[in-house]
Amino acid sequence: MAMAEVESIENLVLARQLLQTSLEKSRALASALDKMGPRLEKINQRLPSLEATARSISMQQCAFAGIRGHIDCAIGPAAAVLKVFDTARELEKSLLSDPCSDLFNYLSIMKRFEEALRFLADNCELAIKWLEGVFEQVEDNAVTNDWYLLNVKKSLRILQELQVYEERARLDGGPLSAAFENLEIEFKRLLTENNVPLALDSLATSAAEQASIIASSSLTVPVIQKLQAIVEKLNSDNQLEMCMSVYVDVRSSNAKQSLHALGLDYLEMSIAKFDDVQTVEGYIDQWSKHLVLAMKHLFELEYRLCNEVFKKIGSDAAMGCFSKIASHSGILAFLQFGKHVTESKKDPIKLLKLLDMFASLNNLRMDFNRLFGGEDCIEIQNQTRDLIKKIVNGACEIFWQLPLQVELQRRSSPPSDGSVPKLVSFVTCYCNQLLSDDYRPILTEILVIHQSWKKEKYQEGLIPNQIYEIMKEIGLNLDGWTNAYEDISLSCLFMMNNHFHFCNLEGTKLGDLMGDSWLTSHEQYRDFYAALYLKKSWGRILALISQKGLTSLCGEDLVERLNAFNEAFDETYKKQSSWIICEECLREKVCQYLVQAILPVYRSYLQDYMLLVEQDATAGKYLKYSVQNLEKMLSSLFQPKLTSNGITKHGHVLVSVKYTGWGMENKLSSLFQQKLRRLGSIKKAHWIGKIKFFVTNQFRMTLTPI
Repeated sequence: MAMAEVESIENLVLARQLLQTSLEKSRALASALDKMGPRLEKINQRLPSLEATARSISMQQCAFAGIRGHIDCAIGPAAAVLKVFDTARELEKSLLSDPCSDLFNYLSIMKRFEEALRFLADNCELAIKWLEGVFEQVEDNAVTNDWYLLNVKKSLRILQELQVYEERARLDGGPLSAAFENLEIEFKRLLTENNVPLALDSLATSAAEQASIIASSSLTVPVIQKLQAIVEKLNSDNQLEMCMSVYVDVRSSNAKQSLHALGLDYLEMSIAKFDDVQTVEGYIDQWSKHLVLAMKHLFELEYRLCNEVFKKIGSDAAMGCFSKIASHSGILAFLQFGKHVTESKKDPIKLLKLLDMFASLNNLRMDFNRLFGGEDCIEIQNQTRDLIKKIVNGACEIFWQLPLQVELQRRSSPPSDGSVPKLVSFVTCYCNQLLSDDYRPILTEILVIHQSWKKEKYQEGLIPNQIYEIMKEIGLNLDGWTNAYEDISLSCLFMMNNHFHFCNLEGTKLGDLMGDSWLTSHEQYRDFYAALYLKKSWGRILALISQKGLTSLCGEDLVERLNAFNEAFDETYKKQSSWIICEECLREKVCQYLVQAILPVYRSYLQDYMLLVEQDATAGKYLKYSVQNLEKMLSSLFQPKLTSNGITKHGHVLVSVKYTGWGMENKLSSLFQQKLRRLGSIKKAHWIGKIKFFVTNQFRMTLTPI
């Protein structure tokens, strides 16, 4: 009970305290409300203006909400353009450096710079369009804040300037244009610094040495790789023309230097000099040799380099450059020289040179077709075909006129010394050369081509028949010339010399063609004229001192006959001292048989004569020649005359034969002459026996006065 009362009293105390607190709060709130009244009144007074301000803000928020999408679309491209522009400016600084320090890095920078320019070109216009749209929206939505308008205009101006930057970068003087110029300079530097003329005059060596010489003039792999990279870059930007021009200039200059070392001044020789066969003959040999060197090594090298340097962009550029290099450096000059040769005087000796030229071109046919087979080499192809046509026509024209050329010399005079005419020596050697393994296949091929052009079939007998005609005309010439001699002895010597010359053709191509019967007939004529010469020249002289009737002669008769012998011998010796027997073996044997025929008779006569001297000392003064002197004089007859340089003028031992009637200088083949001398020594013993028989019998017939 007591406890309950206590709790009730405590509750009452707490309630009283709560009420007291609430009362105090109410009083404080009442006081605050009293104070708030004036303030609310003031707020109430300001509400209309605040309402108007809020309404204006709401309207602007709605306007910006309408163009927010346009602004967001414009911000992205514009920000990207500005970022790429900053990158492009940094790359532009790098392009100012020299590409030779690191070419491939320089090319990488160029690539990135071009990509940046393309990005600016593609996106500046887009960003400008978006900003122009924003500007129109701002104006259309009555957003009159000048700050916004100024910023939009400024952004537009910046983007427009960036668009112009891309265009200016590609113009002359711009960073990209300057970069391409740097590449062209580097391209030329790489070519020039690695430009080594090819030592063509040193290529007549072993294959290993040739490879080394060619490698030294070629471009190394690293250099080629750099050139390829530059070519590829310039081509991708349509800047290849200048690069190709530089390549042609540098490599053409190098090729010219390579050819200049060979001494090709003769290629620029005046046209008038081509009619001088003696001068041109040596140049044609050089032409063939130099053309082979140029084609096999120089142009082959340039062809390979062109293909390697330009291989990444196709063959058209490579072939375009190569054709210009070949044309500028000298191939056209080679072809022009050949053309001048074909158009010059049609001398027989030129036939062999035309055959040489055809052989050279024919051997290089595959090289010409491979190197100059493209469309860019049309001029070279046309000139080559024209040259071959002129060579074939010229060679055939000369070949068919050879018999006529021989016939035209019939009106000329025979040699005054009875030697083999230079025409005969030339023609026999000439025919042997035409029939040789070196020339006959070439001549046959030319005739086949020429016949095909005329729609005719080649006949195998064309060449032999023409040679027969030539030799027939030579025989007719000899018949005419021998009749021109007033001295029958000289005529016999002349015919003996010429028939002996023909006999020596045994075993040669010409001798084989003419046949054994032809050679045998000349052997018979040789022996006949040898005997006839001895009879006509010395038979009457021997009769003066023959043993017949000497015993019945008185001293006065002996002196008279000796004087007659001396006079006849002097006359004959003086006359025949200028005569020539070309072949050494024939000359030695004729002199030997003169000695054998005359000296025994003379010695016997002197023995009888010395008996007279013993009786009459005055008879000794008529003794003009001793046996030894007479032998020496007879042995010295018929010697070839030496020129100022020690070369014999006649016979097969001559080094050069010039026959002015044909207007030619022919250097006889040393191998052919050696062969003739070998054949002469082989046949010597056989011929000695035959001539000995003729001489002995003829002298026996002529011991009595004629």
